[in-house]
Amino acid sequence: MFKMYWAAFVRITLRFLTIPKWLFLLVSVSLMSLVYSNGSVINLPVAVIDLDHSASSRQLIRELATSAKVNITTYESSLDAYDDINARKLFAVITIPRNYEKRLFNGENVVIPAYGDASSRLANGQIQQDLKSIYQQVLTNYNTNIMRNSGFTPVQINVALSPIKSQTDPLFNPGISFAAITFPGLLVMLLQHSLLLSSTRTHIALNSLPQGKPPKIIFIGSLSALLPIWLFLSIVLFGLWPWILGYRQLATLPQILLMTLPFLFAVMGLAKLLTECLRSVEMIYLTLAFLTTPVFYLSGTVWPLHAMPFWVQCVSKLLPSTWAVNMIASVNQMGLSISDNIFNLFMLMVLGIFYFSVGIFISALREGRIRQILGYRHVIRQKLTR
Repeated sequence: MFKMYWAAFVRITLRFLTIPKWLFLLVSVSLMSLVYSNGSVINLPVAVIDLDHSASSRQLIRELATSAKVNITTYESSLDAYDDINARKLFAVITIPRNYEKRLFNGENVVIPAYGDASSRLANGQIQQDLKSIYQQVLTNYNTNIMRNSGFTPVQINVALSPIKSQTDPLFNPGISFAAITFPGLLVMLLQHSLLLSSTRTHIALNSLPQGKPPKIIFIGSLSALLPIWLFLSIVLFGLWPWILGYRQLATLPQILLMTLPFLFAVMGLAKLLTECLRSVEMIYLTLAFLTTPVFYLSGTVWPLHAMPFWVQCVSKLLPSTWAVNMIASVNQMGLSISDNIFNLFMLMVLGIFYFSVGIFISALREGRIRQILGYRHVIRQKLTR
């Protein structure tokens, strides 16, 4: 039996090494991850319309220009700025109103209108944060000068302007930007999608052999041959490639393998279920092509799970990628330990066993083995009653 297992393992391994189509996954990752190569959102074009033309308004524009996330461009006409933002050449338009300096010196409320393109929520949120922090800094400097000229001491100024000294100790450090969390989610989706295709293709190829369906040990040997290749891909995707792009890497190589192995097992179980339900290469390719994007959104990468409806959460938790994204991002980017993710590992193993069991049951039902077993038991029961 071991010889049959080893022969199937070697045959599938050599086939994948001889025709390494799985290397296209690395090409796909290198192309898709180019959008994250900067690591953060920078140099967003923002227009400023100065209607006051005062020293204070020019000072505010200089303060805005110091931010690395925005690229300030001065416009003389508001119509030109609004035309450019409608043409998607700008992300925001800031208008410094007339009498800005006068009202500021008189202590009156000053409203600075900002019109933003909210179609890109990430860019719009970064601009809002920068504008608020810079304007707050300008007001703090202005109030500090007024209080200093009025005879307040530096200690009194600090107490008046900042009565509470806050200190933030980050519990988790996700890295340098929002991309540090979305990037692992993208890699998990690619790894899951590629393994689903290869596993289902292997299942169908073995089921359609001219000599008939091979023994179970051949199935086990053929499927286990996929594990070394996808473990190697996981090292490249979760270890080498993020390091090349400059993202924070905290997980060691054994930790990456320990996290990936249950995930691959759960994905192969899901592939077994899909194979028995669809039974056609064309149907599997068509189904996975439509399901890849919804699965990405259901994984909790771009939208938190607790904000989803309850029934959507239930569907999300049936997907291996949901648990893998949570685990890999928390260990590799946020610094949690493997012991903090025991439940994620356990759920991946449970999903793998569940999907394999359901797939085997459907296969036995299609082949009539369930009816044979039930009929055999019925005959035995009748004989015993006689």
